[in-house]
Amino acid sequence: MPEPTALATPAEEIGRVLANLEIRRAWLVDPAAGREGPGGIAVENGRITAVTWLKGRAADGIEPVGVIVSPGFIDLHVHLREPGFEEAETVASGLAAAAHGGFTTVCAMPNTDPAIDEPGVLGRVLAAGRASGSPVELLAYGAASLGRRGETLAAQGELSDAGAIGFSDDGDPISSGTILRNALLYAGMLGRPVVDHAEDRGLTDGAEANEGLVATVLGLRGWPAAAESGPVGRDLAILADVLRDEPRARLHLTHLSTAAALELVRRAKADGLPVTCDVTPHHLGLTDAWLAGNRDWAWHEPARSWLAVAGAAPYDSSLRVNPPLRSRTDTLACLAALVDGTADAVATDHAPHSQVDKAVEFGLAANGISGIETALGILLSAVDAGHLKLGRAIEALTSGPAGVLAGWGWTGHRGLVEGDPANLVVIDRSARWTVEPGALRSKGKNSPLIGRELPGQVLLTVAGGRVAYEPGL
Repeated sequence: MPEPTALATPAEEIGRVLANLEIRRAWLVDPAAGREGPGGIAVENGRITAVTWLKGRAADGIEPVGVIVSPGFIDLHVHLREPGFEEAETVASGLAAAAHGGFTTVCAMPNTDPAIDEPGVLGRVLAAGRASGSPVELLAYGAASLGRRGETLAAQGELSDAGAIGFSDDGDPISSGTILRNALLYAGMLGRPVVDHAEDRGLTDGAEANEGLVATVLGLRGWPAAAESGPVGRDLAILADVLRDEPRARLHLTHLSTAAALELVRRAKADGLPVTCDVTPHHLGLTDAWLAGNRDWAWHEPARSWLAVAGAAPYDSSLRVNPPLRSRTDTLACLAALVDGTADAVATDHAPHSQVDKAVEFGLAANGISGIETALGILLSAVDAGHLKLGRAIEALTSGPAGVLAGWGWTGHRGLVEGDPANLVVIDRSARWTVEPGALRSKGKNSPLIGRELPGQVLLTVAGGRVAYEPGL
């Protein structure tokens, strides 16, 4: 087993080219190369100069406990709030949080104010990324419709020319089948995807929590699983129809949370439809029982009554999220979809909010969890419990989302490749850290994991050969 190894030459400041790094013994995980095992890595002047694989491997069923080196993580779904909601997050603070979480590329959603529905707003967001000094790569979606109102298509051609990675009205679903069909057609012509937030607003109007026992006991209005699976079925049917006219059309379904919706995607993939999807860390690890004060991970065998193991006060507004936290059955279905590849990636849906929007009655709280800094810890908790292999966890954060982006024309980093600019994260697998507001780089402290200890501490994040995060900087 690899032992924790000190970095040869610590970085001096964020954004500085990493002049020299040598880790002689670590556990390398490179899903793009299909390799995992003991080895070493060296970086000089921002480029990987050596990747050495040593003989030996972890014993079956045993995961490494020392230093892990993997490609930098990629997040397909973040909310950076700028412009319009800078009290919750700025591009600069969001990129700092991403680097702290081990991410070297993030894709920002367009639900800003104004929405990213024209090139000028997109330019502002990308310029804020450059001005931040962070080397984390910032990609951004353009809105699918003007103002994200679902009534008129946005200028997709102009947005694509300005650098939009795809089109989405996330924060809201694309409710109109006509708008979705036209968006898929035009986006396909441009080699871009449509990313849909699958929700039937007719079924979720006034809903507060997943429909089921927990919502009933707590007196919260129920949010049925059909509100997700219904739109997913519609989206897939429209995609199949559009492909006859535009074979380049691509659909990505984000933050899926129910067994029924994931089964529809599983079947669609088996039929050859060009659809991809992601699941979030909180829909993998947390259940709706957390709303009642339970704090067990989803994969723990439930007690006879989840009320019997309540460890926190109920109605914690940091747990209000869209889609809502689901039952244990749905949560384990999300984990199974990640294991079998139905879910292409883990995307955080990082949704920071100010205290004024969260410190209110549960049903009035803004939806969202500030989650980009705790994603790795949740996945490693699943690894520790034996429900997820380390290699698959890292794959879902690296080559999985990279493959999705490659299908959209992205030509970013390829893994741990000699000669390439370094995009990597160094993790102390044996370390644990406590999630506290002061430990989070995001302005949004709205995490239900505050006070919880998580496994795996990021020691260094390098993006494009430059230091993006190191403790103390």
